Amino acid sequence: MLYVKNLPIAERILRLGLGAGLVVYSLLAGAGPMEWVLLAGGVGVALTGVVGFCPACALAGRRIAKAAEKTSSREAP
Repeated sequence: MLYVKNLPIAERILRLGLGAGLVVYSLLAGAGPMEWVLLAGGVGVALTGVVGFCPACALAGRRIAKAAEKTSSREAP
């Protein structure tokens, strides 16, 4: 894998749903420049949900893999 996923499953599902909603809204609203911006944003948000990697979260230093390792090591005797 070329990247480490930095989005939990619940957030991925939420991003996919919101991205799809933005795409549908932009397609039904018309063909103005704002609808094109909403379409591009919706596709981008949906793609981060599908892939599981958010570049902005990576720049902020968000990592879910390390948090999962810490909690699993605490539970082990």
